[in-house]
Amino acid sequence: MSPIPATAGRLQIVSDAICPWCWIGKANLDAALEILAAEGLTFELGWLPFQLNPEMPEGGVDRRTYRTEKFGSWERSQQLDAQVAEAGRVAGVAFRHDLMARTPNTVEAHRLIRLAGEDGVQHATMDRVFRAYFQEGQDIGERGVLAALGAEAGMAAATLAAFAAGQAARAEVVEESRALAQAGINGVPSFLLDRHLLFSGAMPADRMADGFRRAVAILRDRAA
Repeated sequence: MSPIPATAGRLQIVSDAICPWCWIGKANLDAALEILAAEGLTFELGWLPFQLNPEMPEGGVDRRTYRTEKFGSWERSQQLDAQVAEAGRVAGVAFRHDLMARTPNTVEAHRLIRLAGEDGVQHATMDRVFRAYFQEGQDIGERGVLAALGAEAGMAAATLAAFAAGQAARAEVVEESRALAQAGINGVPSFLLDRHLLFSGAMPADRMADGFRRAVAILRDRAA
């Protein structure tokens, strides 16, 4: 079989900043991209917003209270956290659920991530937001916290000033999240190649790489 050309299209990840499987998925994605890069296959990356809890109050809620109500008991929530932590360990990321005090509204985080795309550091910013929430227990619903994370990830001062002003990209984030849900996205992370939905879920890196490899070949055959 002839080699697949190196420029393989735009790979977009539909994600929510409070989705633990999205952080695990990003870790597996990074490993998958390393596998494919060694074969000469690379992608243009982008992150798309999705709100798992669109009705979450702007200031967020106490995590223990929220999870207890959602899952019926705090003990059940802790069991689920333990499962996530083990999956994270396998993927190479460390969850610190004991540090996570609040479940935030993620519109502000999505605004930051969208604006980070203007500076070419969206992937790095997404990673920093994930680590801040899941590993450091920071409140990623707080604008000041997010601005500091964006600066650490390399966002430009002018972009961060626009973010701090409070409205930049807000309408776009809300509308895109709604549009993706209406288009049938109901689980994250979901992966799109040139706007074609490939799969959802934080599958292992080798399986993810194989999925991307096959998708590129199919789309290129269709275009030929």
